[in-house]
Amino acid sequence: MYGNRWFTVNLADVELPDGRHLDHFLIRLRPVAIATVVNEANEVLLLWRHRFITDSWGWELAAGVVEDGEDIAYAAAREMEEETGWRPGPLRHLMSVEPSNGLTDARHHIYWSDEGTYIGHPVDDFESDRREWVPLKLVPDMVARGEVPAANMAAALLMLHHLRLGQDAR
Repeated sequence: MYGNRWFTVNLADVELPDGRHLDHFLIRLRPVAIATVVNEANEVLLLWRHRFITDSWGWELAAGVVEDGEDIAYAAAREMEEETGWRPGPLRHLMSVEPSNGLTDARHHIYWSDEGTYIGHPVDDFESDRREWVPLKLVPDMVARGEVPAANMAAALLMLHHLRLGQDAR
């Protein structure tokens, strides 16, 4: 029905288990690559940004679309560098999620590193109001207060909290 370099909108004829049919819109999106660093003090690098669609502010990880032919981990590192000014060390895959699989085929691939190098002011500093190192121990309360509104970001931060502080948090 519509398409551009970012997404396509399709109308599908869906057959339900009982044999009935219904029309269902679906949005096909490019993969998204996401990355962050957790430092030795168990602080995670986050961006405070506004999302105009929901008119909300919240903490997020650096993220962006994977370009055609681009390696997903490379795209995650590129986005982190562009949006934060930090170049991550070797990235580890944390998780892949489908944030809204009833409407879109979007897959978000999340990576993290336990080291990073500050290379200078971010090229894409317009994408966030500020960038901060936030203690992982604060993550569950931040999520509960709605300060991490995006489900993919909340899932990733809670997973990092569990991996790094799981034993200590008890």
